[in-house]
Amino acid sequence: MQGVTGQVDATHALPSVITPGNHDGVHLGHRAVIRSARQYAQLHGLSTRALTFDPHPAAFIDPSRAPTMLTTQARRAELLRSVGADAVTVQHFTREFAALSPEAFVESLLAQGARALVVGPDFRFGCKRAGDVQLLQALGKEHGFATLIEPPVLIRGERVSSSAIRAALREGDVAHAARLLGRVHELEGRVVHGEERGRGIGFPTANLDPEAVQPPSDGVYAVVARQLAPTRSELLLGVANLGIRPTLGAGRSTEVHLFDFDGDLYGASLRVGFVERLRGETRFAGLPELRAQIDKDCQRARELLQTCEKELLSWI
Repeated sequence: MQGVTGQVDATHALPSVITPGNHDGVHLGHRAVIRSARQYAQLHGLSTRALTFDPHPAAFIDPSRAPTMLTTQARRAELLRSVGADAVTVQHFTREFAALSPEAFVESLLAQGARALVVGPDFRFGCKRAGDVQLLQALGKEHGFATLIEPPVLIRGERVSSSAIRAALREGDVAHAARLLGRVHELEGRVVHGEERGRGIGFPTANLDPEAVQPPSDGVYAVVARQLAPTRSELLLGVANLGIRPTLGAGRSTEVHLFDFDGDLYGASLRVGFVERLRGETRFAGLPELRAQIDKDCQRARELLQTCEKELLSWI
């Protein structure tokens, strides 16, 4: 097992409460698991460690059915630490690891310092997902470790899950995705040179080359953004367009127009958080109509961003 830097994590042998799982998105359900693990760890003088897998087990077993991830491995580790994990360990999901029996999987965790495990009620483990929480509890009694089962988190009667968040993003419902995540969904990447057509109509944009995580569906969104490198900026407000830009015929892009910003972002690392969908992509009769609509989009985005729950934005 290795840390997110690729080096063996020196904390992996410490007596720990371990939360094994994909933790993709670090949504409210994952945060509840980490919170329970931390509470147990503090009571018993243990550390809290999140165990994740790379690649996602589905990508290894059947790549055609593998989900697009909600977070990169690095961002996932950052979020897990921010919600209470003392350490994050990445288990490389190899053929040998996939072949471990449920008992061998548990023995590997015990060898790495596990004194307790915290999982959700649907947790499965071992070759062909043969192990379930009942077996995990039985193995806990046999080997002397505690097993804590964290109940699902429900939001408006819906169970929080990475699958539900992906479904919301595919429909462009970034506001609902944010409710399930407890933060706005993000795209992050480097700002690259585009064709500067936005600047030509009075709305200069940062052309983002995003990392390979699940994007929202094509459309126009109210967003917040932060420059991460070479320096970290204050929170910026704006609008983003994802899609093929049909009026301009300029091809697919992810473009962000930042309000009241006049700096140079070329080559910078930018993180963009999606707050609310404003509309779908539309082909306009010409540039005057497009310019008028973008102006309306900006006005509406400013209003929405002023009333958005600040906690959802604080993670950017």
